[in-house]
Amino acid sequence: MIRVLLADDQALVRAGFRALLDAQPDIEVAGEAADGREAVRAVRELRPDVVLMDIRMPLLDGLAATRRITDDETLSEVRVVMLTTFELDEYVFEAIRSGASGFLVKDTEPDELLRAVRAVVAGDALLSPGVTRRLIAEFAARSKQPAADDALGRLTEREREVMALVGIGLSNEEIARRLVVSPLTAKTHVSRTMVKLRVRDRAQLVVLAYESGLVRPGWLG
Repeated sequence: MIRVLLADDQALVRAGFRALLDAQPDIEVAGEAADGREAVRAVRELRPDVVLMDIRMPLLDGLAATRRITDDETLSEVRVVMLTTFELDEYVFEAIRSGASGFLVKDTEPDELLRAVRAVVAGDALLSPGVTRRLIAEFAARSKQPAADDALGRLTEREREVMALVGIGLSNEEIARRLVVSPLTAKTHVSRTMVKLRVRDRAQLVVLAYESGLVRPGWLG
C-alpha cells in the first residue's frame, strides 16, 4: 500500500486528491497538512511514501518544507512531489535541487496523478517525459555557468552517455532505443549512475547533469 500525505492550503484541493487516491486499491491518504510547518511535522510522524506538496503555502512554503524533509536522513525514503502551476512558479528547479522527486501541475488529469504517485515510489522522477522537457528547457535558460564536477570521473563512458540522455529528459525506454539496448539495461545503467553519484533519484541526476556541465542549454532535441 502506497501511503500519501497531502500538503495544500486549499481544503477543496486536498478533498479532491483524497477522493481520487483513496479510491485506488494500492493507495491510501495517510494524512493532510494545510501549511509547510504542519507538513513537516506530519511527515515526521506518519512517514508517508509520497508527499504531494503545494509550492505556495502559508507559514512555511513548499520549497522550504521540502528542504527540511530531504535534509533529514531519517526521512530518506520519503518522496516529495511538488504541486504547481507551471507557468507561474519559478521555484520548481530549486525544489528538485533540494530533493523533490518531481512535480505535477494542479490541473493534471486524474490518471496522470495516479501514474505519478506510483512512478515516484518505483524510483522514477520528473514524471511525464514531455513535461520534463519543458521543465528542463525552462531551467536550462536560468542555469548558471556549470562548474567542473570531479564526481563524474567515477562513471564509465556509457554511464556518462546515459546520464546525458537522462539530462535531456529521455525516459528509460527512449534511452534504450537511442542506445539500442533493452529497457532493463538502460534502467540498470541509470541506477548504477545514481548510486555512484549518491543522488536520491532521477530528478537530482538531471540537476547534476546540468550543474556539472555534462548537459548544456540548447541540447534538447
